[in-house]
Amino acid sequence: MMRTGVTAALIALTLAASSEARVPDAAAGFPAAEPWVSVTLDADGESARIRAGVDIPAAPDRVWATMTDCAATRRMIKSLVECRITRSGDGWDIREHLTRGGPLWPSFHYVFRSDYEVGRRIRFRKLEGNLKTFEGEWGLAPRNGGRSTRVTYETRVSAAIFAPAILIRAGLRRDTPKVLEIMRRLVTEG
Repeated sequence: MMRTGVTAALIALTLAASSEARVPDAAAGFPAAEPWVSVTLDADGESARIRAGVDIPAAPDRVWATMTDCAATRRMIKSLVECRITRSGDGWDIREHLTRGGPLWPSFHYVFRSDYEVGRRIRFRKLEGNLKTFEGEWGLAPRNGGRSTRVTYETRVSAAIFAPAILIRAGLRRDTPKVLEIMRRLVTEG
């Protein structure tokens, strides 16, 4: 077994998902209709790099409102039991997340800072908690004259759990698009 790390939300999604999702190959280009994901493990064997994206048929301000709403975040990530903003200022906030564990993985508690370019980008990094690494960014780009939005996600994450690398990659490739699909549904139905 290889020591591999992934973020709490994605670990739980990896183990808790119930159905297969069609995942286009990111190397084939960014498909317009389907979420895509690329997962690689760093040479240290402890951290994963995730790149993902999806096109959402809604204006960036609607997507932004969903992405920054704790209630929507809890709906996107089934294992997330608490999301709260503990501090905020002009262009930033500090959030606390708590995830539910299971028989094969621990609960995670982590606090992170998000810096905002409103409607365009969220950069985040771990401040404290039981994740070893959690940093990255979300990007939003208007398309079709602002009637749709391309959402991209890049992160580097690690946590002290033991799991075979092939299972971590397969789970993240399967479940990350599900989070993006739920986001798209929340934006378009909301």
